[in-house]
Amino acid sequence: MASTLTTTTTTMMTTTLTSLNLTKLSFLSLHRVSFRVISPRLRSSLATLDSPSFSPNHPVTWRAPLPRDEFSPHALPPTRSPKSRADKTAPWNAVAVDKKTKNSTTEEPRYSKAARRFYNQRFREPPQRLAKVLAAAGVASRRSSEELIFQRKVTVNGAVCDTPQTKVDPGKDVIYVNGNRLPKKLPPKVYLALNKPKGYICSAGLKESKSVLCLFDDFLKSWDKKFPGELKPRLFTVGRLDVATTGLIIVTNDGDFAQRVSHPSSNLTKEYVATVVGDVHKRHLVALGQGTTIDGVQCTPEYVELLPRQPDKPRDRLRIVVNEGRNHEVRELVKNAGLEIHSLKRTRIGGFRLSTDLRLGKYVELKENDLKALGGEK
Repeated sequence: MASTLTTTTTTMMTTTLTSLNLTKLSFLSLHRVSFRVISPRLRSSLATLDSPSFSPNHPVTWRAPLPRDEFSPHALPPTRSPKSRADKTAPWNAVAVDKKTKNSTTEEPRYSKAARRFYNQRFREPPQRLAKVLAAAGVASRRSSEELIFQRKVTVNGAVCDTPQTKVDPGKDVIYVNGNRLPKKLPPKVYLALNKPKGYICSAGLKESKSVLCLFDDFLKSWDKKFPGELKPRLFTVGRLDVATTGLIIVTNDGDFAQRVSHPSSNLTKEYVATVVGDVHKRHLVALGQGTTIDGVQCTPEYVELLPRQPDKPRDRLRIVVNEGRNHEVRELVKNAGLEIHSLKRTRIGGFRLSTDLRLGKYVELKENDLKALGGEK
């Protein structure tokens, strides 16, 4: 019955259109009310009127219902709001305006709970210790940040915090240090490899006039141009080299990365080239291989080799590979073997080797492959 009525209605409306010779716009305007309640079959038939190839003399054929947005903009009548339906005095064409829809163009899109949970688990950093956050923001070193917290100079969400282990989220928590607001966004991670020259100390103390960090003044001065709006990082060295040793030293602002690389559990070997005074004999190599005791711990090198003598360098050179890299370990090994060091240079840490083209006092930014070679990925 419904199918027969729909077919009859379609035929009658098509005949009326042909006899009255109405245009598409006039016809659809005339049937705005009935168009909303008629069947999808008739609606799809009327939708064919929007086709440029439509002719009144051509019979209207049925096709599959089209999506709502494919209809002509004047085809569907406006929706009456619930208030206008209850209010009989409201005009029939009162349109419902949703406040959420009205402000949707200015508000940020709302994501589902599953999407937000996925983002927080995969990309958002978990809450960190307060002292670590202060150090990452460049306030002070981690130890100095702990002293500031113990001195009750740090507040979190309006309350004084005197526990460095307190977990905080810089993006959510409001943190003040000495009355200054800590930015929500921490500076990006920086990884640099420096060819340390002789006479520089691996220390960030203000009293040190020749710290290796002074070699990065130009890097920090150009920071605003490279990263506009970002905080300047607080750089520090990964491990140390004594003042007389040259070569590879890693500089970063990533404390977790520095801990992974410098901790003995990483099992990263370190390679040094020691230029010695006098000739090296077999007994010296045997003594080096046996190792020595440093601070009550037996230290034995992984590998010892006498390098070929170079024409422009008349002194003998030794390649020594150690595992732990204790303080002055290579110097103590050479001294215990009965030799004297003329110069000492570190050339490799883990799988990352210092480039021979990098001059003293110069540095390069580490790439992702370099970080993997060092045993610490981004």
